[in-house]
Amino acid sequence: MTVVRVKGFQIFSDRHGKWRCYHRATRIAVGLTQSPFGSPGFFAECARIAELAKVSGSPKAGTLGLLIAEYRSHQSFQDLAPRTQIDYQRCLDYLKPITVTALVRLDSALIVRIRDKAAARHGRRFANYLKAVLSIIFTWGAERGYVKSNPAANIKNIRRRKGTPEANRPWADAEREAVLIHVPLHMRPAIGLMMFTGLGPKDALRLPRTFYCAGEIATRRSKTGAPVYWPAPKVLQEILAGAPTHDAITFCANSNGLPWTESGFRASWRKLRIKLEREKKINEGLTLYGLRHTVAVILREAGADERTIADALGQKTIEMARHYAEGADLKRKMRGVVAEFDREVNRRRTEAVKPTSTKCQT
Repeated sequence: MTVVRVKGFQIFSDRHGKWRCYHRATRIAVGLTQSPFGSPGFFAECARIAELAKVSGSPKAGTLGLLIAEYRSHQSFQDLAPRTQIDYQRCLDYLKPITVTALVRLDSALIVRIRDKAAARHGRRFANYLKAVLSIIFTWGAERGYVKSNPAANIKNIRRRKGTPEANRPWADAEREAVLIHVPLHMRPAIGLMMFTGLGPKDALRLPRTFYCAGEIATRRSKTGAPVYWPAPKVLQEILAGAPTHDAITFCANSNGLPWTESGFRASWRKLRIKLEREKKINEGLTLYGLRHTVAVILREAGADERTIADALGQKTIEMARHYAEGADLKRKMRGVVAEFDREVNRRRTEAVKPTSTKCQT
């Protein structure tokens, strides 16, 4: 590796042979996964951290700033996927003005006020994500003695207002059919993978060709690292079998036979979506990520439990599976449940019940 030196930063190889870079004064780590050594992003990140240190100085003991700095320098943060680190950092950047706050002052009421202020400035989704990140950091801190407990635990998310369009809503059956009919041939494999496996856009576009074998997909989610095993439904097998031939290492390729970029695919999808909306073939509000919700809803309606849905979507916990499956029509499942209940009730009611013999005592 080329030797890189930046004033004020410590660069070294840890005991696992992995390279690390920290700002000496604040112990804030540079994420080398998304900002490799020597890249413009690396120097920009170093400059950002150094400038932050000039403004706020070194974090003081017992403050939120020190807790955040310690968490960022720990393996728990470094092992997160690059995209997740970026998302977390957005929240940590938002918290900069209050990093001097003493940890003893951060109770549940204050966390709620921070959440509500973030919602007013940046919207409900960012506020809920900020609350979740704070909860993760405080849980990490409580395990290591920085705080006694997690003040963000058990604080509810801000609910979406009634009538507000749902982000990434599930696709209706007619919408899925319309898109499959009109989507260009070179886009069909990617759309099919998202539609019939629940893979997100990034994972679908980057799926290596070798990860699909004998009609089965075995991969891992890039965000969580959780395994995903999915025998392809017949309709997906037909879509993939009819895909244009190309030499790309990924299963999906653009019209030039090259691997898709996320931005390139989203631009092509946007053109198709607008065209179909104008022709009244689909309703407004379709997103590629909404197909993950669609798969979850279909599984929920088919009677799958939350753990099964989480495994299908590559989620480590059932909370996100519960979120994705919201809006499922449970009529079919509940008809079966009630039919079984009816049989059980009738069976028990028709059993002969012998009265207990008792003797009167005088």
